[in-house]
Amino acid sequence: MAHALGALEASLPANSKEEDAHAKQINSFTVTKPIPYTFDLGNLLVNDANPLPPNPSQAQLQATARDCAQALINQLLTTCPITSSSDGVLMTLPPPTTPLPREKPLPTEKRPTKWEKFAAKKGIKDKKKEGKLVFDEETQEWVPKWGFKGKSKEGDQDWIVEIDETKEKNKKKDGKEDEGGSRGEGRRERKEKARRNERRQRANARKARKNDDGGG
Repeated sequence: MAHALGALEASLPANSKEEDAHAKQINSFTVTKPIPYTFDLGNLLVNDANPLPPNPSQAQLQATARDCAQALINQLLTTCPITSSSDGVLMTLPPPTTPLPREKPLPTEKRPTKWEKFAAKKGIKDKKKEGKLVFDEETQEWVPKWGFKGKSKEGDQDWIVEIDETKEKNKKKDGKEDEGGSRGEGRRERKEKARRNERRQRANARKARKNDDGGG
């Protein structure tokens, strides 16, 4: 019987064999089930409601999984828009429709610190959120607030500096020498201003701690 089938297959024309192979290939791509699949393409999910036989074999499980995967691919290729760009071929998925549970609980709201409470009460802004750059109107560029080439050192590189005559006269009367000239005076003023700000911040922090301790 097997010899007769082999002889019959050998006697078929080449075109007939190619058509059979093509038909088998198409059938392998086409998946039909008694109960149609449902899809959530946004989550790359396919739901198969068709029941499995009792005690399914490994081959049956693999065939079922293969059909589900093939059906999902067919649905993606026939319903989702496909575009080509410099990054390659891209497929746009629709929004997910199946809500998925969170792996972890929602994060609890962080309680503000004593300093944050005090800053919010007094309207003090967080300097970190303001950024480290400031726009220089003269050069039309963003420059650092502090440090090398910082906005705070504006005027240090000027080739000519205006001198306050009143201050110069007072220095001569007091017998003080001009250390570093007017440029040095500007640097001393910046340092003194920074020290005043630090003292003010420490005083505010101490006052906030006293208020919290007294109120708590």
